[in-house]
Amino acid sequence: MSKPRKQQNRKPKGRPISGWLILDKPFDFGSTEAVSKIKWLFNAQKAGHAGTLDPLASGMLPIALGDATKTVPYVMDGRKIYEFAVTWGEERTTDDMEGEVLNTSSNRPDEQAIRDLLPNYTGTIMQIPPQFSAIKIGGERAYDIARGGEEVEIPAREVEIHRITLIACPDENTAHFEVECGKGTYVRALARDMGRDLGCYGFISQLRRSMVAPFSEDAMVPLAKLVEFEAIEDRDERLAALDAYLIDTSEALSSLPHLIINDDQAHRLKMGNPILLRGRDAPTQESDAYATARGRLIAIGEIAEGEFRPKRVFG
Repeated sequence: MSKPRKQQNRKPKGRPISGWLILDKPFDFGSTEAVSKIKWLFNAQKAGHAGTLDPLASGMLPIALGDATKTVPYVMDGRKIYEFAVTWGEERTTDDMEGEVLNTSSNRPDEQAIRDLLPNYTGTIMQIPPQFSAIKIGGERAYDIARGGEEVEIPAREVEIHRITLIACPDENTAHFEVECGKGTYVRALARDMGRDLGCYGFISQLRRSMVAPFSEDAMVPLAKLVEFEAIEDRDERLAALDAYLIDTSEALSSLPHLIINDDQAHRLKMGNPILLRGRDAPTQESDAYATARGRLIAIGEIAEGEFRPKRVFG
C-alpha cells in the first residue's frame, strides 16, 4: 500500500509587500475587479478592500496589500463622504439607474421642501438597506434573492448621518447632495426614502465617494495612472514606480492610541508576549492601540492592567 504524499508547503505567489493604495475607482468597474487588478499590478501576495463601492459609483476605494489587510476593520469603521445626485419621479428596484422602474410620479419637490426634509436625515436614523445589497438574509446575499425575483425582507437598522447638505438643484428633476455618514449607510436608500417622503419618488443617478477616514481625497490615485506603468519594461523599475503610491500600514490606525516602544519590547510583542507600560503618563485602559518601533508598525493590541497585550503582530 503506497504512502500518501506529504503536502508540500507552497511558496505564496507575489511579493510580501504591505501598505495601502487609495484607489480612485472608475465608473462601471467592480470593487472585486479593482482589487484583483491592483494585486496583479503590484505583484502582491495578498490584497483586500475596505468597503465595497457599487460598479456605478466612482471614487475612493482603499485597498490593503499584505499585512495591511489586518487593519481593514479600522478603515471600515471610519466616516465616509459621498457626493450624489438624485433623480426625482421614479423609484427603481435597485434604487439606482440599473434597476427596473417600480413607481412613477409627476410631482417634483422645490428646493425649500428638500431643505426642510434634511434634518429628518441627520443624526441616528433607522434605514432599510436596498433590496439589491450585500446584506445577508438567512445566509444568502439580499441581491441574490432579489435577482431570483423574490421580495427580500430586510430589517431596518440604525445608521449615523453626521451631515447631509443640498449642493444644487440644476433642474426640477435633479438634486445634488453631499453626505458624511458612518459605517453601513446606504446612499441609495437615502435617495429612495427622501423620494418617498417628498411624494415624488427618487433614485441615485450619480454617486462618488470622496473620503473614507482616515484617508483624504488628495490621497486618491486614478486607476488609469497606475495602468500607465505597465509600459515600463524593467520589472524592478515598474514596481518601484508603483510602490511610491503606497501609504504606510500604520496610517489606517491614526484614530487609535499610539505607543512608541524600543527594540526589546518589539521583540517580545513579535513573540506574542505582553509588555509592561511604565511611567506616570502611560495609558491604563484601551480596547485597541498600536505600537511602533523605529517608525515600523509592530502590533495592534489591548492596554489593560499596566500591560500592552498584542492581538495582531506585523512582520
